[in-house]
Amino acid sequence: MTTTQARTEPDAHGTDPQAGQTPAAGAGHHGGHGPHGYSAQKDAHLKRLRRIEGQIRGLQRMVDEDVYCIDVLTQVSASTKALQSFALSLLEEHLRHCVAAAAEEGGAELEAKVAEATAAIGRLLRS
Repeated sequence: MTTTQARTEPDAHGTDPQAGQTPAAGAGHHGGHGPHGYSAQKDAHLKRLRRIEGQIRGLQRMVDEDVYCIDVLTQVSASTKALQSFALSLLEEHLRHCVAAAAEEGGAELEAKVAEATAAIGRLLRS
């Protein structure tokens, strides 16, 4: 990243606190908005997340209907595996897109992306 590309983190509303405006589409690869590694598969990801959401609703229904504990736990395991699979897919896309782009820039940008990906992997392993 060059000095003219210095980033600020957008606030909860997606606005840049220093500039007071929403970042432009395609601005950067971190936080905020723009083309990310998963953008090309966005519809497939949303479909997958809706399916996982349905599994979670099924869990709520099972508890509401007093379904046997082990059956509920089996569904919890299936939902957890579905989320883990989604996370791994997203991580792979991040490595192929964001980290690969940072590798082309090299230097501090690459170091930051590798550290960021390593931290994400650590969070996934702890979950």
